[in-house]
Amino acid sequence: MAIRYTSKIYPKLLKAISTMKICGQSIRKIRRERDLTQEYMAFEMGISQKAYSDIENSKVKINLEILTKISDILDIKPSDICSISHKCGTNDFEEKYKQLLDYMKKNNIEVPESLK
Repeated sequence: MAIRYTSKIYPKLLKAISTMKICGQSIRKIRRERDLTQEYMAFEMGISQKAYSDIENSKVKINLEILTKISDILDIKPSDICSISHKCGTNDFEEKYKQLLDYMKKNNIEVPESLK
């Protein structure tokens, strides 16, 4: 029997994931406006181009360190990338995500593949 995702937590997680995507899209947009490549950004950050691409494609969580490095390279404020940048850098999201997964497992709620 499938359980519907009616929990109050699930919509909050979707909103947080949506926020991550918005931050990644903003980074890409600003980088392109400055005519910079992913390779350049990755070099300046000391990471691989693939790792940088994962940031722009929202495959990794954007923490304060990443946000600060990117904003420094682009010569902008972190809030120009992510209007809720003060939330991007906290472990609060990670903790709430873990709590949600625990809640879902405890209540036999199937975790969608996109959230694993």
